[in-house]
Amino acid sequence: MSTTRALAAIASLAVIAATPAAAQDWPTRPVTMVVPYAPGGPADIVGRMVVPRMSEILGQQVIVENIGGAGGINGAARVARASPDGYQFLMGPAGLMSQNESLYKQLPYDSVKDFTAIGMIATAPPVLIARKDLPANNLQEFIAYAKAHQATLKFGSAGAGSGPHVTCLLLNSAIGVTATHIPYRGSLQAEQDLVAGRFDYMCDFISTALPQIRGNTVKPIATLTRERAPVLPDLATAAEQGLKGFDTPGWYALVAPARTPPAVIARLNQALGAALEDAQARERLAQLGNTVVPKAERSPDYLNAFIRSEITKWAAPIKASGTSLD
Repeated sequence: MSTTRALAAIASLAVIAATPAAAQDWPTRPVTMVVPYAPGGPADIVGRMVVPRMSEILGQQVIVENIGGAGGINGAARVARASPDGYQFLMGPAGLMSQNESLYKQLPYDSVKDFTAIGMIATAPPVLIARKDLPANNLQEFIAYAKAHQATLKFGSAGAGSGPHVTCLLLNSAIGVTATHIPYRGSLQAEQDLVAGRFDYMCDFISTALPQIRGNTVKPIATLTRERAPVLPDLATAAEQGLKGFDTPGWYALVAPARTPPAVIARLNQALGAALEDAQARERLAQLGNTVVPKAERSPDYLNAFIRSEITKWAAPIKASGTSLD
């Protein structure tokens, strides 16, 4: 072997040997959690609940950066293109990480190839809520009203392709109605206009819908998961109200750019796990209707497999609904 080749080989070995040590030293500066929606929405609320404890465990501040637009796609695309060093990671809800793969003809990211899993946080039921003066008090009355007013019927969401948007698209398909979609920059903005009566209904996640329901500023119609939400025990599910088999559970997870070093992923997962064991964070998540996932479902391997299974799960109903976005 020539001297040049020998030196190159030694240099390569030095880089390989140094990589674990560098990962062990990580992080040496603040870390950014990208929430791909406007402040105040469900993903933002959940993300901010785990940040304080994660910052303590990592020894560096975890900064929340809201990058809204395109139903979360802008923020997801940014993290997908980020350097795989662990200093940027994504709050990735169900719609963004699984449903969009079937909903959009083209995406600027691939949920499987462009990300590596950190861990699951919680599951969350979406609920069908309507403007306060909508003349319907249960799902069957809502369906009758929707079918009779399709020409003027409007629903809002946190943006095209967001979880609330996709959930309502699937609901509309299941009950056989069409309605005009009014996209917003986030759930909080949409909720405000629903309270003002500027559109008819939305399928929002419970963490932002619950305060409006309890404040009696919107009308709850149905829980859109298989089981009732513990914080809304009197709100019957869509299946209980005659829409058999309708179940659109939401979830929240953290993902990092693909090729992020395993040791860095392990540190992030450890910090997330500590946050999910924090009594104050768990209580607050539960108060807003979220269910923290059990320890067995918090590993990166579990989430990687889960995202793949969710993409497959949603492909058929989204295709059956006939909905696609450019």
